[in-house]
Amino acid sequence: MQTRTAKYTIGQVVRHRLHPFRGVVFDVDPEFANTEEWYESIPEDSRPDRDQPFYHLYAETEATYYVAYVSEQNLVADRSGEPIEHPELAELFGEFQDGYYTSQIALN
Repeated sequence: MQTRTAKYTIGQVVRHRLHPFRGVVFDVDPEFANTEEWYESIPEDSRPDRDQPFYHLYAETEATYYVAYVSEQNLVADRSGEPIEHPELAELFGEFQDGYYTSQIALN
C-alpha cells in the first residue's frame, strides 16, 4: 500500500476547483473516511477516488458558511490573500497571514 502525503496543510486557505467556495483546512484524512451514503450521493461520473487525502474545511460562499468534506483532486490553493469569515474559525485558529491561519491549539 502506498502512503500519500497531503498537499494542503491545516490552517491553509483553499478553493474548490469547480464550485464557488473557499475554506480553511481544519483536519485531513489520508484517504476517504466519510459515510458510504455521503459517497454514493455524489454523481457517479464526478465521484472522486477514495485513495487520496480528503479535507475537512470551514467553508464559505457569498451566501453562507458550512463545513465541507472535499477530496484533494477538487482543491487548489487560494491565492486571493483574502481571509475567511467563517464563524467557527476562532475556535481553532488565530491570526491570518499569507494564506494561512495560525493554530490556537497548543501542541504537546
